[in-house]
Parts: sequence; C-alpha cells; structure tokens
Amino acid sequence: MDNKVVQTLARAFVQRGLRSVRFNVRGVGASAGQWDQGRGEVDDARSVVAHFRQPGLPLVLAGFSFGAFLATQVAAALGEGERASRLVLVGPATSRFAVARVPEDTLVIHGEHDDVVPLAATLDWARPQSLPVVVVPGAGHFFHGQLTLLKNLVLRWFAMPDA
Repeated sequence: MDNKVVQTLARAFVQRGLRSVRFNVRGVGASAGQWDQGRGEVDDARSVVAHFRQPGLPLVLAGFSFGAFLATQVAAALGEGERASRLVLVGPATSRFAVARVPEDTLVIHGEHDDVVPLAATLDWARPQSLPVVVVPGAGHFFHGQLTLLKNLVLRWFAMPDA
C-alpha cells in the first residue's frame, strides 16, 4: 500500500478526480491474517471494493505486481451490472499467478528490464488477448527514476475517449 508505484497510481487517480483506496493484503504491514497464495487475498480485495464502491460513480481497478493480479480477479468476478469501467495494470505478476483475461481497453504498463516479472511473461499473457502492452524502456519492476513517466502514461490514458 505504501509502495511508490502504488502511491503514484493513487496520485494519478486523485488528480483525475477519482477516489482512491489503497490497502495491504492479509499479513502485510499491520493487516491481520496470513498469506493465502492469492485465494483469500482476492476475497479481501472484493470486500474492499464492495465496501468502498459508490453507486453512480465509475469503478476503476488498478494494481501493481500482485495487486494487478488481484485487480484482474476482482474484475472477472464482478457481475454484469457492476463491472469496472476500466483497469490499469502495472508490472502484472503474470509469471507468478493466473492473471485473468481483461477487457481490450485495459492499460497494461511493464518495465523493459523487469527483474521480478519478465516482460516476456506479460507479453505471452497479453498476446492471445491482442492486448497492447506499454513498455517503459530501461525501467525495472519498481520503475526507479520513471515514476513521473508512469504517472503521465496513466493520466494520458484517462484523457483518451471512453476513459
């Protein structure tokens, strides 16, 4: 929740007039519980969305690394009338978890030199979906020195039609 990539995403959403909610998954920081290999964490994320969602306001799901996996799982579990309006995935943990298929307007950003989740894994996940991936040249998993660019990519995406 306090990761600089997550904070950058939250700042971009707030700058666009959206409400932003960040949370630690079970067992991280001061949160209760123990790591559950993604199963319980997906349930936790769904509970957070249910608790904070406001009728009539858009729901944009975003996540970084494992959080991107969670965002895809939550988006896939939402019913027809409650779907997320958009998704933003940064460095999705495609080599470590079963990241769900996503809508075609999903923004996927990945560092060229990501040493935690190889770019090739994300391209392999995106390819069958014909899903574009924005590659940040020279960036690693944590986008050191590239946070301003990351934020600007998200802000530009919001400025696109239907965003």
